[in-house]
Amino acid sequence: MAVDQTRPSYYQATCNDATRHPALEGDLTADVVVVGAGYTGLSAALELAEAGLDVIVVEAETVGWGASGRNGGHVCADFTKSMEELQKELGSDAAPTAWELGNETTRLVGERVEKYGIDCDLTWGYLHAADKPGHIDDLKAMRDEAASWGYDGMTLIEGRDLRDRIGTESYHGALHDPRSGHLHPLNFCKGLARAAVAAGARIFEQSRVERLDYGETGPKARVETARGSVTADYLVLAGNAYLRETAPFLYRRLMPVGSYIIATEPLGENRARALIRENEAIANMRFIVDYYRLSADHRMLYGGRATYSGIEPKDLGGFVRPRMLAVFPQLEDAKIDYVWGGYIGITVDRMPHVGRLGPRCYFSQGYSGHGLAMSNLCGKLMAEAIRGQAERFDVMAKVRHPIFPGGGFRTPLLSLGMLWYRLKDALA
Repeated sequence: MAVDQTRPSYYQATCNDATRHPALEGDLTADVVVVGAGYTGLSAALELAEAGLDVIVVEAETVGWGASGRNGGHVCADFTKSMEELQKELGSDAAPTAWELGNETTRLVGERVEKYGIDCDLTWGYLHAADKPGHIDDLKAMRDEAASWGYDGMTLIEGRDLRDRIGTESYHGALHDPRSGHLHPLNFCKGLARAAVAAGARIFEQSRVERLDYGETGPKARVETARGSVTADYLVLAGNAYLRETAPFLYRRLMPVGSYIIATEPLGENRARALIRENEAIANMRFIVDYYRLSADHRMLYGGRATYSGIEPKDLGGFVRPRMLAVFPQLEDAKIDYVWGGYIGITVDRMPHVGRLGPRCYFSQGYSGHGLAMSNLCGKLMAEAIRGQAERFDVMAKVRHPIFPGGGFRTPLLSLGMLWYRLKDALA
């Protein structure tokens, strides 16, 4: 059974923009056609439209319907790989550009929120929390590496200071990063869409792409839906996990993974701040991450566990709630108001997969849980490349991504592999 995405989420219930866009009908032309109206596609469309290009965005459902409107709302800087690993992979010449791109991710989010007046509860401050004593060394390594590249803003918090900051005994320490934070993801996505439309982009919803022509042999790229088509000079594929088999080359290098979040009833400001005093977003250091934060109306939004089998648990609340109570047992009496899920796209090495399919088609996918800020940046990089400034895009495209092994059996193989990581996480 697939992930049920008809469940109402907290984000849908508190969305501040009810704008709808028409379905694609007839045969249209544009300079660029973008497939997917999430962060990646809207970011590219916004940059291109502001540069004067004619842009059409084609979306199978509605703006923000996929991961861009369902995620935990964590705005994370940097990559999942260390700079030491990236320097070995990309080379010493490209590594400084990669470092700057990692820093730009969250800065770009903040700049767009301010520039376009997006009402999305953006709040700065992030804690990487150490579940095990051994994670302290990992946090110190993160801090020291960032300092070696010129960023000394990370602070290690331990002991009573940490217990005063987070209302739990679960952690041995935490690394504070003021560059990162959290926001209302669907409202942010809707704000990007408004900005793109104001710049001249056209968005078509309920227009699932049935056929793609990358323009490898002809002068144009083309997408076809049930009731129309778009022919363009360039094509941007920004569907991530929801593109599925529409682009087989990309699908073999991406695994859709089910991720789930619960939202408690409003706790009141005092009770909420007793849990997270400074209102940071928090994620632990395990391979299978728990991530959580407070909402603007003082709910606990807790995401944890993930499914790699394609089968959704029957009781999502019962699936995630024990993870929350393990960290905050004082929430035992808190009612769960919302439970929802969706797909994120992961790559084998957990790095974004960015590149070209022929001379006219650009793509970006596989943010592996760091998608909110990174997808915004990658959309911008694709727009730069289409406009002839591909230097930064090419640095990202240098990362080589293997296919997921197993062919038609890759999902059960991945599920089996993740069992090992769950056991590893459980070991003290």
